[in-house]
Amino acid sequence: MQRRKFLKNTASGIVLPTIAGGIGFKSLEMTNWASALQLANDTDKVVVLVYLSGGNDGLNTVVPLDQLSNLSNARSNVLIPENKLLHLNNSEVGLHPAMTELKEMYDEGKLTILQNVGYPNPDFSHFRSTDIWMSGSSSDQIISSGWTGRYLENQHPTFPEEYPNEDNPHPLAIEIGWSSSMLFQGAANNMGMVINDPEYFYELIEETNPPVPNTKAGNRLEYVRLVAKQSQVYGALVKEAAENVPVQGNYPEDNYLAQQLKVVARLIAGGLKTKLYLVEYGSFDTHDTQVDASDHTQGEHAYLLGNVSSAIKAFSDDLEGLNVDDRVIGMTFSEFGRRVLSNASGGTDHGTAAPLFLFGSNVNGGIVGDNPIIPSSVNYWYNMEMDIDFRQVYATLFRQWLCVPQNVIDTILYQNFDQLSFVKNGPCGFVNSKDHVVHAQQFIKVFPNPVMEYAQVEFQSQGGMIQIEVFSMNGKRVATPLRGNYAKGTHVAGFSVGHLPAGSYYVQYKSGGRVQSAKMIKM
Repeated sequence: MQRRKFLKNTASGIVLPTIAGGIGFKSLEMTNWASALQLANDTDKVVVLVYLSGGNDGLNTVVPLDQLSNLSNARSNVLIPENKLLHLNNSEVGLHPAMTELKEMYDEGKLTILQNVGYPNPDFSHFRSTDIWMSGSSSDQIISSGWTGRYLENQHPTFPEEYPNEDNPHPLAIEIGWSSSMLFQGAANNMGMVINDPEYFYELIEETNPPVPNTKAGNRLEYVRLVAKQSQVYGALVKEAAENVPVQGNYPEDNYLAQQLKVVARLIAGGLKTKLYLVEYGSFDTHDTQVDASDHTQGEHAYLLGNVSSAIKAFSDDLEGLNVDDRVIGMTFSEFGRRVLSNASGGTDHGTAAPLFLFGSNVNGGIVGDNPIIPSSVNYWYNMEMDIDFRQVYATLFRQWLCVPQNVIDTILYQNFDQLSFVKNGPCGFVNSKDHVVHAQQFIKVFPNPVMEYAQVEFQSQGGMIQIEVFSMNGKRVATPLRGNYAKGTHVAGFSVGHLPAGSYYVQYKSGGRVQSAKMIKM
């Protein structure tokens, strides 16, 4: 027990600054390419998490075209002109003009946009909200472990004492950065490995361990040696994997996110069986000078989004060139969005829900969820309502991509969350057809909206059981207006909302593997 407690306090600080330097952001002259690809093809699916630190302004990233008039009232000093936006086909959405590469991926069906992702009772602190996203907890829970850390701990309960081993020779998770986040922290152990910037070499303890005293201090020293020895072994394996990849695609040289993702692509293609990667880029904390006052398409936010866009596209192209793109799904996330109302400094302050990107060859390209509804007049405190709980995204990745049993997911995330349908050609026998991509415009529509006494819901059925429920913004089910078998086609049903207090709700549609929510405002 002392060892496990000690690791929780120390292992997260053990990093390998040599590795990114060893494999570099430079090319290496290597051999054995065919065997590296064979090894890569034998490994499991991979999730690459891209943390946009600081709180990205979703309303200037994925702009709701049908709300531009009201957005102009609320944020005229930062809003992107409509004629400069990158309009997405068959949608009322425009991307920031700096994101031309992500627009290209969207057109290719390799980008999914989830609208209005957040969590109930949001927190506006960077630190607290980051902890909530990293831990996969509710805002009223204080959790010291990460959602992926608990998953890895469930899969590898004897880590680290018996690792690496024949079945698990490689790091379980890899984070690129100067220190480890909560993400890969388990209840007892940190399950990940940190690869530092290529500035200096970490001096590892020699493999030969002299005797230690039979004391608490001696036990701790012995454990430090164990972790250091593991780091040394993992470091050699990481470098070996990198050396299996002699050629990569082109990445922007002056783009730090792109250079991190270049390392990740190299390790995946080089044969590491690591399932989870985390990279970080920012800061998106754009309280002032978010845009150039004379040209809102330029400025700090445009620079950041442009780097995100070009980095993800270079990574996606490289994975495809290395023949491993079918193994990887990527996801961006930020601790919160920004307020609807801009401030007087040409920026935006801490807000709530925001869009989230999923990318790769095995996502159902498209838009999940409705555009946010922006009132004609908002005050400083008005914020975006959540339509999709971020833990629904986690649950979907676990179940449909990493094939984690549902009862294990419920334990990891502390409750059951409805899944989404953004995974295409998943390995777990769930959503395998683009027909299952969730588009709000295709499956459900609530009208009138806002509503006073009586609402109607229009929905599409593929034939079979349909269930429609109404939830408050804190996740409490307040009504089940419809449940039954419906023939294939379009149907309309009505229900009373007069008994509901004024406020925002979401109406959730379920049918087979499809789950979709539409926002409803009760006046």
